[in-house]
Amino acid sequence: MNILKEKLSKYDAPQKVMEAGIYPYFREIESEQDTEVIIRGKKVLMFGSNSYLGLTNHPKVIEAAKAATDRYGTGCAGSRFLNGTLDIHTRLENRLAELVGKEAALCYSTGFQVNLGVVSVLAGRHDYLILDEFDHASIIEGSRLSFSKVLKYDHNNMQALEAKLKLCDSERVKLIVFDGIFSMEGDIVDLPGVVNLAEKYNASVMVDDAHAIGVIGKNGSGTASHFGLTDKVDLIMGTFSKSFASLGGFIAADSYLINYLKHNSRSLMFSASMTPASAAAVLASIDIMVNEPERIEHLWKLSNFARDGFRSAGFDTGRSETPIIPLYIRDNIKALQITRDLLDDGIFVNPVVSPAVPRNDSLIRYSLMATHTFEQVELSIEKITRAARNLDIIN
Repeated sequence: MNILKEKLSKYDAPQKVMEAGIYPYFREIESEQDTEVIIRGKKVLMFGSNSYLGLTNHPKVIEAAKAATDRYGTGCAGSRFLNGTLDIHTRLENRLAELVGKEAALCYSTGFQVNLGVVSVLAGRHDYLILDEFDHASIIEGSRLSFSKVLKYDHNNMQALEAKLKLCDSERVKLIVFDGIFSMEGDIVDLPGVVNLAEKYNASVMVDDAHAIGVIGKNGSGTASHFGLTDKVDLIMGTFSKSFASLGGFIAADSYLINYLKHNSRSLMFSASMTPASAAAVLASIDIMVNEPERIEHLWKLSNFARDGFRSAGFDTGRSETPIIPLYIRDNIKALQITRDLLDDGIFVNPVVSPAVPRNDSLIRYSLMATHTFEQVELSIEKITRAARNLDIIN
């Protein structure tokens, strides 16, 4: 056995969890992604999806994807840089730029590739990337590919951010990158605070709106719009796999920035284009989001109702203020146990355990869709509360 095989053959952490009967990953869903899904032939209420607007099975989205496939085929057989740019890609980019209030936008095949390709290329040697400690893994990976100096500040802490900015050479590029809505904690970035410090220290600002598009801002247009600071944010990133019921991602900015990324961002230049069906699904989703504001309104009513219900039951929901509600378990094994027990009882949630979070911050991530009903949410609170009491997580 060679060294690599020998090393990897010793990796058995998943097997140990499987043997304990509490392995919670790669659960096969046998139906469309909706508020109710089928797992092992059984109906389960879904509270682990990022489909915040509930559009993955919307007839208009499905029809748009089918029509695009009929017209363009199933794929582009190349990168955007070469033979893979379709008119539907350009049309989508113009629509996205208009939505978030920027001059131009650029689409990538996934949201992860956006952050990988943008964060890695904008700051060079002797420049600075300044990241919130709870930034998404794709931002972290992008920073690892950069030749710049990487500084991290305490989560959403403006004093900590300023302390990092003071360490930077005033003559070098300083790019602050952070989530708009943090994907596990469910809190919103202090964008006014970030912007004030960016102006004070001549830094640039990039917001990852993967979990904010479709949730906050005018017509669901994200964090910058939510705070009325679109002109103060240099780059706005978003994904299509959440509110837009598809696959892919985008970056929006001034046209000169997009021009630079088109010709320097490797995860764009050397990856195949997003499929025509994916692009069409996003266009249809944007139209629905803008024309049906009641979806976002209902999502927020559900979110407030659920959060109040969990807190009343004794759960620690941390800083959550959005449709992402962490239920802190603070014990890895119990987080996995309650996930298994809830699935057996017809509730799907996602466990988040170390090393993804510190061991004392393990949680189950409960997330809402605009298509949930109050009755479904109420039933989930009842079942989750009962399961948590059975495991002595809450009293």
